Amino acid sequence: MCHVIVTCRSMLWTLLSIVVAFAELIAFMSADWLIGKAKSHGGAEAAGGDPAEPYHPTLGIYARCIRNPGLQHLQRDTLCGPYAESFGEIASGFWQATAIFLTVGIFILCMVALVSVFTMCVQSIMKKSIFNVCGLLQGIAGLFLILGLIFYPAGWGCQKAIDYCGHYASAYRPGDCALGWAFYTAIGGTVLTFICAVFSAQAEIATSSDKVQEEIEEGKNLICLL
Repeated sequence: MCHVIVTCRSMLWTLLSIVVAFAELIAFMSADWLIGKAKSHGGAEAAGGDPAEPYHPTLGIYARCIRNPGLQHLQRDTLCGPYAESFGEIASGFWQATAIFLTVGIFILCMVALVSVFTMCVQSIMKKSIFNVCGLLQGIAGLFLILGLIFYPAGWGCQKAIDYCGHYASAYRPGDCALGWAFYTAIGGTVLTFICAVFSAQAEIATSSDKVQEEIEEGKNLICLL
């Protein structure tokens, strides 16, 4: 019989696991990793006296956002989408490595987030704590994410990045580009991934406490503890 066990620690761990997985996924898919030099509507670099409102093209691992010259009369005239139609067209070998490591890490995080929803009813798998297994998987996912984030700035010297960031762009030097929210979100998500891995142990302690065992022995199927 399934004993539904709900504790503050386990619920918090579940919510954090879901948030981290979505945050990393959204960051990976975003084009806002690098924010390029300001450009005018005509595509030239914006000057101080240029009356045209400048815009900043953005570049992601495999996607980009640019101004569409044919839609300048519209308010929403930015085109966003993948610049690479296949894995081999990603601008840099380092970014290809980043894509691989982030994909593996995000896949693990999504699987853990899915499993975490069922931890209220299932606390063990093959006599092993599901919290400990998930915590170990989150730690492994965090290592993949770190590797991806280390390789990413090494690709700033590729021609695609130079087109957006100027000739001063090189490995680990973004040139005239600024780092976008997606890059910082990926870093924050990586930190939270390790926090989740540590917090899974606290969730395990909370769900296997003496108070929980006493209520199970009393025949209760729904156990809620603060």
